[in-house]
Amino acid sequence: MSQAIDEKVASWLAGNYDELTKQTIRNLQATQPAELEDSFYKNLEFGTGGLRGLMGVGSNRINKYTIGMATQGFSNYLLKAYPNEKISVAIGHDSRNNARFFAETTAQVFAANGFTVYLFEALRPTPELSFAIRNLNCKAGVVCTASHNPKEYNGYKAYWNDGGQLVPPHDKNVITEVEVIESIDEVKWNGGEANIQLIGREMDQAYLTMLKSLSVYPEVILAQHDLKIVYTPIHGTGITLVPKALEAFGFTNVHVVEEQSIPDGNFPTVLYPNPEESETMSIGLAKAKALDADILLGTDPDADRVGVGVKNHKGEWVLMNGNQTAVLAFAYMMEARKAKGIAKPNDMVITTIVTTEMINQVAKQNKVNCYNVLTGFKWIAELIKEKEGKENYIIGGEESFGLMIGDQIRDKDAVSAVALLCEMAAYEKSKGKSLFDKMIELYIQYGFYYETLISITKKGMNGQQEIANMMEGYRQSPPTSINNAAVLTLLDYEMQVGKNLQTGETWKINLPKSNVLQFITEEGSKISARPSGTEPKIKFYFSVQTTLKDKASFDTQYQQLQDKIKGIIASMQLN
Repeated sequence: MSQAIDEKVASWLAGNYDELTKQTIRNLQATQPAELEDSFYKNLEFGTGGLRGLMGVGSNRINKYTIGMATQGFSNYLLKAYPNEKISVAIGHDSRNNARFFAETTAQVFAANGFTVYLFEALRPTPELSFAIRNLNCKAGVVCTASHNPKEYNGYKAYWNDGGQLVPPHDKNVITEVEVIESIDEVKWNGGEANIQLIGREMDQAYLTMLKSLSVYPEVILAQHDLKIVYTPIHGTGITLVPKALEAFGFTNVHVVEEQSIPDGNFPTVLYPNPEESETMSIGLAKAKALDADILLGTDPDADRVGVGVKNHKGEWVLMNGNQTAVLAFAYMMEARKAKGIAKPNDMVITTIVTTEMINQVAKQNKVNCYNVLTGFKWIAELIKEKEGKENYIIGGEESFGLMIGDQIRDKDAVSAVALLCEMAAYEKSKGKSLFDKMIELYIQYGFYYETLISITKKGMNGQQEIANMMEGYRQSPPTSINNAAVLTLLDYEMQVGKNLQTGETWKINLPKSNVLQFITEEGSKISARPSGTEPKIKFYFSVQTTLKDKASFDTQYQQLQDKIKGIIASMQLN
């Protein structure tokens, strides 16, 4: 190991760390030197979304000490941002191992800094934390979660007073304050216990009341109340509110997947607690088939992502991808509001730059303003705040299985998404159709768009550098053709410049800087490259399109679009 790592390890062994931590370090020294090196070779980065990483001892792991130092830095910034004001914060957590401990640690540090702390009495969905910040007029909030990551991970997501995650200038300012905390001795660990208030049932009821107001067609639910719904919380927080939300909407035939109903940070029935994965949804799919259900829904551990299963036009159970789910939800909120007579001239919707272009087409044909922001719901929340009083936000979402319906929550919310998706299924069933039938109708009406993504992980100390080199290569030498189609446009969101590769013409991209590159071909295909901000991973998003004349042509056209994406992946040597 390097001298710097040796010195950092020595400082932990000599410092005011608990004896169990020190003994674990000694054990790693004796038996797992490579693990020890990875645990200490850097400080776990507090990014624009907070912390996320493996749990364990060391400066590069999620533990009591990295959580405490992050919270002290956040506290220091709040004290500067709100001088001479009373500061209150809300804190929640999901079902992950140690999540309650980390939430309580966070609460104790905030409280020791003199803040009023509203701590959820037990696990709750992340979107309820966002709602609570607004409901209680808090200055900030934190939820301890690693979302859909494997069981070894945990994290810390930081929120501002609007209930959205940190955006400029607060994100960078908090990062600066966290980075100057050099020692755990600078952290105020205790002394403010009287400042901590537990919250729970009253907030649940306020949230559910808000959620019920999102329903567009309660009369349809009344007629279709026995819609057969299968739901799995995948061992997460969804079990606390999703069944209640469905009951509040009026659904009476809900079947919870028992094997995955108990919150458990080991996620014993799945490899990854991610509803994007077919393996994760397999138990739910089996139950849906056995019951001949109308719809299957699954939420991730902190209940901000939703996976959807339906029967396709052949009667086979399939999982919708995130773009399809978003299109269905956006189209429903625009079309149903118009049909109901409650649409407003200033209605707006928000999507992101890596989400299907089909949403833009749906909005255009429905004469609704559609805005495209950077990836992440914090940017959707920020635009809602900017447009408040001028435009009426109705729905936002992105391809990562996330939706945000109504403006009372400022982060993605799978609880309201499950309720609205079931309402959509009930609406289509009342017309003798399924959600998949509706999807095909939308393809015929607005254009047949198909998307997929692949993630490439580069582990270890060199992983981030390998990803950086990959992005720099694309930036300096962009491909002139992809899958035998000329690349017409390069969009570089880091440099905030768009370029016509045929003419050399350039223009400014009026969005904040983000390390994303997009290539658009002469066929209208769009390929996006985006490194993760929290993991040593780079994602490639692929979008292709064609026209669909009728339902009978669906299978042929669908296969052609899939083949086109395979060709793109092969031509970019990403296999």
